[in-house]
Amino acid sequence: MHAAPSILPFVFDRVSYAVGATQILYDISFELAARTRTVILGPNGAGKSVTLRLCHGLLTPTGGTVRWAGAYGGDPARRQAMVFQRPVMLRRSALANVAYGLKLAGLDRAAREARARDMLERVGLAPLADRPARVLSGGEQQRLALARAWALRPEVLFLDEPTASLDPAASNAVEEIIKAIDASGTKIVMTTHNLGQAHRLADEILFLDRGRLVERASADRFFKVPATAEAAAFIKGELP
Repeated sequence: MHAAPSILPFVFDRVSYAVGATQILYDISFELAARTRTVILGPNGAGKSVTLRLCHGLLTPTGGTVRWAGAYGGDPARRQAMVFQRPVMLRRSALANVAYGLKLAGLDRAAREARARDMLERVGLAPLADRPARVLSGGEQQRLALARAWALRPEVLFLDEPTASLDPAASNAVEEIIKAIDASGTKIVMTTHNLGQAHRLADEILFLDRGRLVERASADRFFKVPATAEAAAFIKGELP
């Protein structure tokens, strides 16, 4: 059996975004390809979350175009998923939260329960399968949100500051799951302002500052020899 054609590359072509008279992004262009972990890095207010929402299709650019340029002929929305900093949990069990998305994707009852249980096992939540999702801790809810997205087997997974509100232990658990999702073949695109996390997870960095794409480089090059004064200042902790 041949693999389905890819929805990648993903193209941001001279994209701008404004809300009323407030300009948030300015003329940003980049292309995302498969098999690299892309981290969108920058100080607070740089436009990272807006960029990710434009990628996922939650927002529409006010200038330029956002498109999936791969050969896939179906609906790209079914091949990508997103996890937010504070995920919304359905009023049902942890298992049912994962199974619900699989039901919408068309899996029969037996298949979705089997896959949902497998996903909970992978993220360390199998003992909590029957617990109401909304009573889980913040870290457990984020792991559940990752399981819910991973269960759909997306080609691309967008993560918006996935550990911003978590303690170090919970953050480490989430990072390990992100690595496992990447190893399973899903492309990771995530935002963070955490330099340590970017060091640990990024293959490449897109660095935003005040709504502009200031620098793009491999993670190793970005941290060792930043090409711009803005990136150097951020790495030194001189930007908020």
